[in-house]
Amino acid sequence: MVLRTFGWSFAVTVVGLAAAFMLWGWEGFAVVAILSILEISLSFDNAVVNASVLAKMNEFWQKIFLTIGILIAVFGMRLVFPLLIVGVTAKMGPIETIDLAMNNQDEYERLVTAAHPAIAAFGGVFLLMIFLDFVFEEREHKWLAWLERPLAKLGKLDMLSVLVALGVLLIIATTYGSEALVGDHDTADKTATVLISGLLGLITYLIVGGLSDYFEDKLEDDDDDDEDGEEGEAREKPQRGANGKVVGLAGKAAFFLFLYLEVLDASFSFDGVIGAFAITNDIFEMALGLGIGAMYVRSLTVYLVRKGTLDDYVYLEHGAHYAIGALAVILLITIGQHMNEVITGLIGVILIAAAFGSSVLRNKRIGHEPGKNGDSAQEEVEAKV
Repeated sequence: MVLRTFGWSFAVTVVGLAAAFMLWGWEGFAVVAILSILEISLSFDNAVVNASVLAKMNEFWQKIFLTIGILIAVFGMRLVFPLLIVGVTAKMGPIETIDLAMNNQDEYERLVTAAHPAIAAFGGVFLLMIFLDFVFEEREHKWLAWLERPLAKLGKLDMLSVLVALGVLLIIATTYGSEALVGDHDTADKTATVLISGLLGLITYLIVGGLSDYFEDKLEDDDDDDEDGEEGEAREKPQRGANGKVVGLAGKAAFFLFLYLEVLDASFSFDGVIGAFAITNDIFEMALGLGIGAMYVRSLTVYLVRKGTLDDYVYLEHGAHYAIGALAVILLITIGQHMNEVITGLIGVILIAAAFGSSVLRNKRIGHEPGKNGDSAQEEVEAKV
């Protein structure tokens, strides 16, 4: 199972580190290895959340996520995205931007860093919405019951997560935004930029998340109607898990879930790309190191789906979402204050480790053996991937 799931990641690691050594020597080898570890540590919670979404997709869309999705993650977000940011903010053409990144790396780093307030506001608000929608929703399993029960009751108020996110954005924009960091020691008034970027992050979440939820609900409604009709047996129905929720989603529902995953990955990659400049400003070293890490995040996502880990360790998803909430807050704070990347990575690891430990204790308390109560419908989908 491990070799089958992580095989491509192992192969990419060997090839990538060998290429780093041949191109840049031992120093380049070390830089790429460190960047890979940095990406994995910062994105472990991303893998857990990805797994909860990927488990809903059918075989075709799971493969799309693992093929096209990884190309977007590695080349799009880790290589093209920083170039795009520099090109837009500095009003430069693609060729000029690439030339700058290759031949004037210090200036390239300065321009990417100057764009950090906009990047952090967009990604911070997007991730904050994911966290808020999770904690405001009534759930069967509660990890921190003393906190989650009252929040679930508050969540019955319509659009509460949007109002909270807007309130947080307004506070950040009027405090940190007025003296936003645009360099190691330089600040500038980016209040308008932070507000606009944060609103774009909120709108992106509402559009992509809303459309995926709409088509998923529509698929469920169509399935229920078919069960009452004469043609119900003749049409292909979505599979359902033991909890009654649809799995094996296809068509528009799966497409928008795929978009949601890619935007989620982009939001997680922001801090990794910015943090990588503390190690190197070579775009190719950065893309190679972060790309290797992204491969492991994808492989871990698949591993969690195939093993049914989120069903066996029910608090893992909670820990991942709390880590997302922490990352969202950190991203928004970094608009006006420096934050060590080690802190960012450790917070996520600690929260997920605590959630895993709580899940193990729960399993012992109720006598649950992981892997014994698998979802047969989901297992059938996963076995094909």
